[in-house]
Amino acid sequence: MLRIGICDDQMEARDALRFALEKVIREGAEQIVYEFSTGESAVRWLEKHPGEIDLLFLDVEMKGISGMEAAGQIREFDKELCIVFVTGYRDYVFDGYKVNALDYVIKPAGTERLSEVLGRVREKIFDKREENFIFKNPEGTYRIPLENISYFYSDKRKVNVVLKEKDEKEAYSFYGKLDQVETQLSGAFVRIHQRYLVNPGQVTYIGGESVTVGGKELPMSRNMKEEATVKLAKALLGGDRS
Repeated sequence: MLRIGICDDQMEARDALRFALEKVIREGAEQIVYEFSTGESAVRWLEKHPGEIDLLFLDVEMKGISGMEAAGQIREFDKELCIVFVTGYRDYVFDGYKVNALDYVIKPAGTERLSEVLGRVREKIFDKREENFIFKNPEGTYRIPLENISYFYSDKRKVNVVLKEKDEKEAYSFYGKLDQVETQLSGAFVRIHQRYLVNPGQVTYIGGESVTVGGKELPMSRNMKEEATVKLAKALLGGDRS
């Protein structure tokens, strides 16, 4: 499911864009799920819900913080979100490169132009699908790049996702089994313990009974030690992770 958000401080503009998009999105596979009336509200929400939106149509000229300023703030915590600027002026087009915008559309957005933009988004999203971990919890759906995940750990019936440069208190959680996560990741992460599955690219030290991941020392069980050590050593030395 390609999940789309719209941010514009004018209700009429949001309605017009939504109406045009509804003519070209693929039914059942793409959906407009959120609308924001200010850049501030979009930034706050997106920071708390990483990965819940794949594509954001962002108006450049808004009261409060502009769309360009909002995009800059979003890029501080989300490098992957597809941002498409919506503007009445072509003068802003080149500024979009500063925040790695995927594309832009000129108001009023026509269906032909929106189809072109969605084609680019689909290509980018689906090409990167295997590089992301997607999960759901009561707060929503998350899509997090694997490179941003330090490790997973299980706690009773929940799996917790610990992000790079974050601690376990800030982990995201969902109901599931670590075995299922390991299978889903197809060897991209290494199991070091019944409770821990680590990103080999985030491991900085391999000890006799533990490994250090993102500054956190995690236990390594005896029965998994031999296989895990080989895989992690290869990754630490820059070799094949398989």
